[in-house]
Amino acid sequence: MEKYKCKSVGIIGSGIQGICIGLQLIKKGIPVTLFDRHDPISFEFKSASYGNAGHFSPYAVLQFNRPDILYDVPKMLFSSYGPLALKWNHVPKMIPWLFHYLKNCNKKSMLHTAKYMHQILSLSNDAYEEIFKEIDTTNLIDKKGIIYVWTKKNIKSREIEIKVRNDLGINQKLLSQKEILELEPNLQPVFDAGVVYEDAMHARDPHGILKEIFKLFLNKGGKFIQENVTSLKQISKNEIIIKSENEEYSFEKTVIASGAFSKNLTDQLGENIPLDTERGYHVHFKNMDHLISRPVIFLDRGFGMTPMNQGLRAVGTVELGGLKNSLSKKRIDYLIKSAKELLPELKNHEDEWLGFRPTLPDFLPIIGPSLKNKNIIYAFGHHHLGWTLGAITGKIVSGIVAEEKTNLDLSPYSSKRFN
Repeated sequence: MEKYKCKSVGIIGSGIQGICIGLQLIKKGIPVTLFDRHDPISFEFKSASYGNAGHFSPYAVLQFNRPDILYDVPKMLFSSYGPLALKWNHVPKMIPWLFHYLKNCNKKSMLHTAKYMHQILSLSNDAYEEIFKEIDTTNLIDKKGIIYVWTKKNIKSREIEIKVRNDLGINQKLLSQKEILELEPNLQPVFDAGVVYEDAMHARDPHGILKEIFKLFLNKGGKFIQENVTSLKQISKNEIIIKSENEEYSFEKTVIASGAFSKNLTDQLGENIPLDTERGYHVHFKNMDHLISRPVIFLDRGFGMTPMNQGLRAVGTVELGGLKNSLSKKRIDYLIKSAKELLPELKNHEDEWLGFRPTLPDFLPIIGPSLKNKNIIYAFGHHHLGWTLGAITGKIVSGIVAEEKTNLDLSPYSSKRFN
């Protein structure tokens, strides 16, 4: 008896999640059409996959649903020089998210998130390596690890992070200030200690990598339609209509991988998912990427620097402000000030960018079927780790679409937890 094979799949969203899912489905012989209002090849494509920190971070199991961080939130919000900011006009819309966040901000939930982030993060680099064998990664990837530095100010939080990662068996090497400066001698010694994750790697051009994977998807027979999807409609169990501003398209199965923009579609399907947006920023310091040889993240400041082909990219901060508020100059100024604190020789910056991280209040992504139709599959809410989790999400979701068995426990990623 021939194994069941889906007749057609429409994927909404051509960021790293959508493209990796599409690629894995094509490899299974399943016809795929990707939809997005922007062409991933074009210079105008400046999604989260374009502007992120470029880190492949298999160690990043701990997120913001931590009681040790909760106590510092009010202080950070009211500080002009802090890693967290809030657009106050967005507060009313954030109430459902905040309710669930407070409910999930405890030690038990923190460890639950860490456990199930580790389940997929531990597979993330290998999933990318499979793809990298099929594309040209020349001058696109560096494998020199990632360094985090900190002061003694929040040492209890650092101790929690170190212990949780040790308990999960994550490879980490603690460093003194002297050892950090031996690795990165241009840094100002404004920190006390740190850690290096030697198994981590980083992209020298995230958009360049995404374009290579997208071209591989097309070369293997994938289709792309550049249109803005406005709605989904279930006609029958095995037919779903994707409607754009111009046309209607019919598929047996559909994947929603629209990142921070996914909520508009899930609301139409009657699911009350508290997806919101962390707004992240970056700037570039041109011709300054030689100052450090690997990414350096300053935890006290909530920002990091990554050497890239475009220059030294300073990226980070968390701003809660939704999708419609304009770029905040204060956040840009904060990034520049923080970068120059670590590297005073930095001069003028360019390319001020704002991107949207799709974030759920328990900091686990949603990966799996919708509640009302198993033929509509969700793949969003990867917060800071969308880039890291792209390839493994592609493998997981393609398996769900093809109705294959898995030894992974996927129940923690289900949207059922919010309904």
